[in-house]
Amino acid sequence: MDNLRKTLRRYEDGRARFVTFSTYRRLPLLANNAIKDRFASHLAHVRVQAGLRLFAWVVMPEHVHLVFLPGEQSGSTVLNGLKSPFAREVLARWRELEAPILDRVTDDAGRQRFWQRGGGYDRNIRDKDELVEKIGYVDENPVRRGLVVRPEQWAWSSARWHHGDCTGPVPIDPIPW
Repeated sequence: MDNLRKTLRRYEDGRARFVTFSTYRRLPLLANNAIKDRFASHLAHVRVQAGLRLFAWVVMPEHVHLVFLPGEQSGSTVLNGLKSPFAREVLARWRELEAPILDRVTDDAGRQRFWQRGGGYDRNIRDKDELVEKIGYVDENPVRRGLVVRPEQWAWSSARWHHGDCTGPVPIDPIPW
């Protein structure tokens, strides 16, 4: 019960959050561009629906990074509202197609999973310097992995917005200070 109270306090303290969550068994389930596009669409919807202030995001082949300030809903509620519907949609489509990947995403109990179990990495951002550092980390992720030369070349991230091109699929909110 004490851990639950601590978790709830973390989400209610009004600080921005840096969150990372991974695909099941860190398989590159997000490598397909159409799947990355669908995730971005889900993120854009949840951003509006949940009153989320989104400062940075990136979709990588096997994980996602977000920097956000929860709105009226807790951070865990926001993430559940993002991850669960998206996973159901993708898994349903794979079932329709009888996609071979289904064997690799089926756990020992016979359940098909898109996301790794657990909450992933979740951290409160303490101050402006850390917020700027985390946004840079998120934007540079595709460069560090060798997927692009410059951050703004990666279509599935906030980097374009941070470089002045506001045509990306998910709007970014101004930094709060």
